[in-house]
Amino acid sequence: MARRWLTALPVFNEVRYVDRVLDQVCEHSDAVAVVDDGSTDGTTELLSARRDIHLLRHKANRGYGAALRTAFQFAIEHDFECLVTIDCDGQHEPQRIPEFHEACRGVDIVSGSRYLQHFAGDSRPPAQRRQINEELTEVLNTRLGLSLTDSFCGFKAYNVDALRKLALTEDGYGMPLELWVQAVYCGLRIVERAVPLIYLDESRSFGGALDNGDTRRRYYYEVLNRSLASIGTPTFSLAFTDCVERVK
Repeated sequence: MARRWLTALPVFNEVRYVDRVLDQVCEHSDAVAVVDDGSTDGTTELLSARRDIHLLRHKANRGYGAALRTAFQFAIEHDFECLVTIDCDGQHEPQRIPEFHEACRGVDIVSGSRYLQHFAGDSRPPAQRRQINEELTEVLNTRLGLSLTDSFCGFKAYNVDALRKLALTEDGYGMPLELWVQAVYCGLRIVERAVPLIYLDESRSFGGALDNGDTRRRYYYEVLNRSLASIGTPTFSLAFTDCVERVK
């Protein structure tokens, strides 16, 4: 019997891309949910006009992690068996959604990786973002016994039964770090799947203080340490200044 599966997109101020991306996502999905995380640029109006999606709204911007948690809860409450998540900024290829759904049979998390395999036409990632990703990925692998190559890719597929085991609380961009800690703690089965590296706009902002690389790195370590502490694991002891030295 066919599985009920859902594709979900966290969206905040994506008026430039949202209709085009959703047209493609709907073409390759069983059902689609969009979490509008308090958009103020006209995205909300575009989403409200669509009849081919489940529209979930945050009245105010709560953050990337909060938007994903809303998508997780929707998938759980509506008895979907698999959830695929994809970003709405045009940096993921919707035609790969069915591949992620199929790859999630027999595992709990299929995580996209932009660094597992080279694709023709790959973009050159912003150096600072790549460096921070590499650093945090190495830390996660060392502390948790993982073998990830990309710890922050938003293109994923989840076994919804596995999502029921998680107790995520992080609202911001650091939520994937909390996810990995809890996934290992719960014994979830994890695989990576290669995706192209696409940057349409290298100047895209994280927003506020997180646009500063050192501030963003420090925040990520705070999330990681908080997540480790929550499961009774010693926190990361390497001084932040040592990490800065490695990635300049």
